[in-house]
Amino acid sequence: MPDLHHALEETVTRDVTRALAEDVGSGDLTARLIPEDKTAHARLMTRESGVLCGVEWFRRTFEELDPDVEIFWHHKDGDDVVAGSSLCELEGKARAILTGERTALNFVQLLSGVATRTRLFVRAVQGTRARILDTRKTLPGLRMAEKYAVVTGGGKNHRIGLYDGILIKENHIVAAGGLRQAVKAAQHGADPDTMLQVEVETLEQLREALDAGAKLILLDNFDLARMREAVNIAGERAELEASGGVTLETVRAFAETGVQRISVGSITKDVKALDLSMRFMH
Repeated sequence: MPDLHHALEETVTRDVTRALAEDVGSGDLTARLIPEDKTAHARLMTRESGVLCGVEWFRRTFEELDPDVEIFWHHKDGDDVVAGSSLCELEGKARAILTGERTALNFVQLLSGVATRTRLFVRAVQGTRARILDTRKTLPGLRMAEKYAVVTGGGKNHRIGLYDGILIKENHIVAAGGLRQAVKAAQHGADPDTMLQVEVETLEQLREALDAGAKLILLDNFDLARMREAVNIAGERAELEASGGVTLETVRAFAETGVQRISVGSITKDVKALDLSMRFMH
């Protein structure tokens, strides 16, 4: 799996360049009303508590517009921030700050929202052996950014895409002619370091997957009783991942069944942005 921190600079540059092109286009018509040499001092505030994430996307936005804009951060990615606190202050040309404001805020609000929700899930399962994982249910074009936010919030990344892990699902099993055939094909053709996971919908399929040598098994929409039975059946032969119907209200009960992994699509799919605002200071 790619190292997200190693790939961060490339990801940030690509995301910001695309976002500015989308928003600014041929130029900011409103910012042109401000004298070119006018300077400004602005402050980024949070209206609600959460986990800060997206500092590099914020910084890169203004760097691309005007490298002379200075940003003084009071917090870093991963910090818990409280409502009403100042996150950073900016000084520089007013035009650049005005032009970059929305793009920069979009990134920080979105990524802080993902990190905040992830941390809620992580804290909900503390004391169990379960880890919270993301899925491929991400906003198109922002997968690496959202998966970075999941890690910032204390979660773990599942596969980044179709290219770095194998997940054999129901349709793959049908197309391959059976679960055992699909697993054997994957074992024969994949690199030994490639993640290989099998999704099962019944305890019978779980036993079949174990007999086929699967070491990572996803329990699709199992109720708690079947999940506990699955944990007993698997023992130490495979790691089990719970998926489907996971909410903040149910995740603790899932974790207490003994599964090692819980994947939560909503942390990147149903994102509530953290409420932030930027204000110019007089």
